Amino acid sequence: MTAVDEPRGPDVTIEAAEGTVAEKKLGWGFWLAIAWLVLIIGLAALAPWLPLKDPDANFVDIQGKGRPPYSPSGDHWMGTDQDARDMFSRIIYGARVSLVVGFAAVAFGFVIGGTIGLVGGFVRGWFDRLSSFVMIVLLSFPALILAILITSLMERSLFTIALTLGILSIAPVSRLARSASLVFSEREFVTAARAMGAKPSHIMIRELLPNVLIPMSALALLGTAVAIVAEGGLAFLGLSVEKGSTWGKLILIGADSRTLENSPWVSFGPILALFLTVMALNYAGDRLRDYFDVRELAL
Repeated sequence: MTAVDEPRGPDVTIEAAEGTVAEKKLGWGFWLAIAWLVLIIGLAALAPWLPLKDPDANFVDIQGKGRPPYSPSGDHWMGTDQDARDMFSRIIYGARVSLVVGFAAVAFGFVIGGTIGLVGGFVRGWFDRLSSFVMIVLLSFPALILAILITSLMERSLFTIALTLGILSIAPVSRLARSASLVFSEREFVTAARAMGAKPSHIMIRELLPNVLIPMSALALLGTAVAIVAEGGLAFLGLSVEKGSTWGKLILIGADSRTLENSPWVSFGPILALFLTVMALNYAGDRLRDYFDVRELAL
């Protein structure tokens, strides 16, 4: 007797279809972006130990190449600036400051803003109303004016620039953390933890925080890109880090019309590094947001 296959119910087909639809991949573009970020961060971190030219040395050619800046060559891969300083080395060393500013600013905003948003979305009441009002005020205040005000009153050190951009990131991070906390605080696992008598601090750290960090991880990459670009904007206003080079300051050095016309590599090198880094951060953050299905949660 021939065996007869059992008919499959519609639920099996639905499960298979759902499994197919739910399968997500980050894609090769995401890993390409991560590879660039690992490369540029690694070069910046290891710059003092790499065989790079001194970024502050003047490599004036006395054998007939004329006055600097010199065009790209085997000796200077990305040419030199007006003072005959090697642009490749200056771009790598400039990445050290720009990346530190970007990551430090976002870290500061996430610690302060994320904590305020998480606590406000969980405890609610007067604390939530007060913190929400403060965040609305910060979002309403022009970011550029606030940055100019802070940098004008304090020494323009690496700490000051990172602190300034970190303050500007507190409000959007807090709003995202609050909205995510409001959603997850109504879930069954939080209700079960409350029923078992767990302390509020335990619920926030063990139950809410791991879930809130998922949407915030995507925002971290996007926020870092914004902070790096913001530092470049401050450099054009003369309000960036006084000591040391950044990508923004390097772009500014070659931004005059004469240099752009005769020696475009002076500004195009740091522009390319800035563009690739910001694009990689934005793309990786966007892919993570889609992968974890992060939606705009009542921002």
